[in-house]
Amino acid sequence: MRLRKDGMATRKRILQAACQVFGEKGFRDATHEEICKRAGTNIAAVNYHFGDKETLYVEAWRLAFQRSLKAHPPDGEVPPDASAEERLRGRVFAIMQRIIDPQSYEFDIVHKELANPTGLLAEVMKASIEPIQRHMASIVRELLGEKAPEQQVFLCEMSIMSQCFHPMIHQRHHKALPQGPQSSCPPPLDMDIDILADHVTRFSLAGIREIRRRLENGDLAELERHDDI
Repeated sequence: MRLRKDGMATRKRILQAACQVFGEKGFRDATHEEICKRAGTNIAAVNYHFGDKETLYVEAWRLAFQRSLKAHPPDGEVPPDASAEERLRGRVFAIMQRIIDPQSYEFDIVHKELANPTGLLAEVMKASIEPIQRHMASIVRELLGEKAPEQQVFLCEMSIMSQCFHPMIHQRHHKALPQGPQSSCPPPLDMDIDILADHVTRFSLAGIREIRRRLENGDLAELERHDDI
């Protein structure tokens, strides 16, 4: 039993170190040597617990994602019987919290993956993120009303997520870049997350209400033709 506990502790340390190293260097530039050095173990332990670098990469992202959700629950701790508007605001706030948290290594790993794709994270990301997307879509669908087609639900959800990701990702990456008098990086938004979450929620609700009004007035065909754009 003692050996089993030691083995679990070693596996945990390797995963923690892998989250950091993959987030800093990406899959291809990360090495077993550096991960094991940070974990305080030997390379043989990586092979024993994970078999190969690809498996370690996937499991590191999975751990980072799960820890992020535990620290910042997707519902923003808004009860399920709250209004759709309140639940939307809770999810917007939770997303922003997750992105800006320096311990949310899954965003660093994905950033490196997008810059130098391996395709290794596609399945685990889809399986992990889909439940959160379904909850957001259900709130948007409720706000749009029963006449809303799935295309409009998807477009509204995409708009909300984009408003969350753009300022927070910029702020996260800004902190990771070297700064100085000659820095060409645009400054991050110096604004409290609560203020940003309130704005995104109000802005999104206003747009959703207008789309709902047009749907209920029979203007769906006009929306799909993009005549007003």
